[in-house]
Amino acid sequence: MENTPKLAVLIDADNAQAAIIDGLLAEIAKYGTANAKRIYGDWTQPQLRSWKEILLQHSIQPIQQFGYTRGKNSTDSALIIDAMDLLYTGKFDGFCLVSSDSDFTKLAARIREAGLVVYGFGEKKTPEPFVAACDKFIFTEVLQVEDEKDEKTTARRKKSTNQLKQDTKLINLIRNAVDAASDESGWAHLAPVGSYMSKASAEFDPRNYGYNKLGELISATKLFDMEERKIGDGQSKAIYVRDKRK
Repeated sequence: MENTPKLAVLIDADNAQAAIIDGLLAEIAKYGTANAKRIYGDWTQPQLRSWKEILLQHSIQPIQQFGYTRGKNSTDSALIIDAMDLLYTGKFDGFCLVSSDSDFTKLAARIREAGLVVYGFGEKKTPEPFVAACDKFIFTEVLQVEDEKDEKTTARRKKSTNQLKQDTKLINLIRNAVDAASDESGWAHLAPVGSYMSKASAEFDPRNYGYNKLGELISATKLFDMEERKIGDGQSKAIYVRDKRK
């Protein structure tokens, strides 16, 4: 437990949907412990009612920020100031910024400059600069689908083999990762392949294509050989992948 990364979770209530909360917290738990959970908005406004109903249940601290000027979002400034205050305490290993607003691009870059990891969470409409400024960016649409646990919905979201093959960016990303992690025979352990892909593309996530696992996604492209090997005492297995062109 002592080695579990300590995370500060900061939510922009004006640019995030309350429906994602269960999936969001479950996803954050994969990366560390949410030692601080704060959400920012003008709680006098009726549009935040859905958030108000779940804050106590999930122990999220609401931060009141009045809109001083019509048309101006003062919530962003409050979140950024708090983020810098938390950064300077030196008590956290990373930040989770929940918003689809590009105004947090500089904040994410500044936190990374300090040597901390930044996880971004936002809708697919999130501007590319904010996505790229994070170490990893998770689109909240996949969190809502997971929370629904609707197998038919998940099946409809799966990209077909032809659709995957036509996605040049994805195929090149996989091929580059396999090449970087492969041995002389061209085979690469799936784990470092996934690590390379995450570092090369902040927004990469198999769930964006309708697949829960990286191995399932790569196999669905039909462009790579997949092999399961026994390791160690034979009780454990590892998946290896190779570009069929090799």
